[in-house]
Amino acid sequence: MTRRASLIEFLDRHRVIGLDTRPFIYHLETHPRYGPLTATLFAWLERRGASAVTSTITMTELLVHPYRKNDIDRVNSIYAATSTYPNLRWVATTLAIADEAARLRATYGLRTPDAIQIATAMSAGATGFVSNDNGCGRVAELEILRLDDAV
Repeated sequence: MTRRASLIEFLDRHRVIGLDTRPFIYHLETHPRYGPLTATLFAWLERRGASAVTSTITMTELLVHPYRKNDIDRVNSIYAATSTYPNLRWVATTLAIADEAARLRATYGLRTPDAIQIATAMSAGATGFVSNDNGCGRVAELEILRLDDAV
């Protein structure tokens, strides 16, 4: 089975998926290894019936590098490319999400940003989560798809 087929099967199993920051980075940079997978993912996101959620922490993580380089054009292009995606909800951290993130962090030893991302996805009713972070794979509450494992 190809990586693309594995990703499509994953997407078809879930009504709502959560997206970590790395798929956005790989897609924006047209990453040589992951770009074809993220192209499939973001094409799926444009389809009727697709639904995904990400935390506003994703935007924070996406903008750090361009701000370090004082590259305001890149900041603006990231906003333009990501903030208007159809079928993608950007969710700010609430107290309930923070509480769930703390529980996830305590239970699975996640880093705070990863715990917030997963808690955000769970709060939005996601049953799947796309990442490429090794730590996320320990979480039992969602089906996690690591792009490295999309085979």
